[in-house]
Amino acid sequence: MSSIKVGICQMAVQDDKQDNLDRAEDMLRQAKQAGCSLAVLPEMFNCPYTAELFPQYAEEYSGETTKMLSAAASKYAMTVVGGSIPERDAAGRIYNTSFVFNSQGKLLARHRKAHLFDVDIAGGTVFQESKTLTAGDKTTVVSTPDLTFGVGVCYDIRFSQFARCMTLQGAKLLIYPAAFGWTTGPAHWELLLRSRAVDNQVFLIGAAPAKNPNAEYKAYGHSMLIDPWGRILAAADEHETVITAEMDLSLIDKVRAELPILKHWREDIYTS
Repeated sequence: MSSIKVGICQMAVQDDKQDNLDRAEDMLRQAKQAGCSLAVLPEMFNCPYTAELFPQYAEEYSGETTKMLSAAASKYAMTVVGGSIPERDAAGRIYNTSFVFNSQGKLLARHRKAHLFDVDIAGGTVFQESKTLTAGDKTTVVSTPDLTFGVGVCYDIRFSQFARCMTLQGAKLLIYPAAFGWTTGPAHWELLLRSRAVDNQVFLIGAAPAKNPNAEYKAYGHSMLIDPWGRILAAADEHETVITAEMDLSLIDKVRAELPILKHWREDIYTS
């Protein structure tokens, strides 16, 4: 299949977990009604983005959130990238995890956020994910009959080699559920999305939560789909919405033939 329609569900996350799950399921339904075969939810879509709350909302696989994601993927016969949620493992460790389900509702992969967001920006964002979360330790590349794609979560996008590793593993689309805020969002969000797409000559999705004016941490929104030339195919503002666009996968080969960045990759000299 050379063309795939994708949907980005930019939902406004609330305090009530069940309300979030119901809203996410409804937005996946909207994506299916729009003709999408792949839909993406935002980072921490089932809970407020507050480090101290992650243990309260955390659940093991298969908990209520992943059961909803699996059921929705099967019901709507589409691949679902379940944004991310706080996942608790059998040892009690908590991860910022994106679960991916195929169109039959089968779990294809889980990506545990590899780079934890510990920052202190003067006059802006202060956050320390490592207070409650454990970092993942691998890249995640997923294959379906129609598409091979990579998944990162939020802060992972700031590490260019992480994206390149997924591209070298065959990813044609990079997906980043991400809750940038109003300090880094206006400064870096679009810049990073377009840069990673251009660097690797792939399609790229940035799936953000909508801004909730009542939340302690206010998400920037502005979800986007970028093509391999760095063009914005679809974009949201800060409000809740489902955006969709077609990806013409043949564009990847065209761009790479005209500007053969990956052929000119010099791994032999990129060591410290």
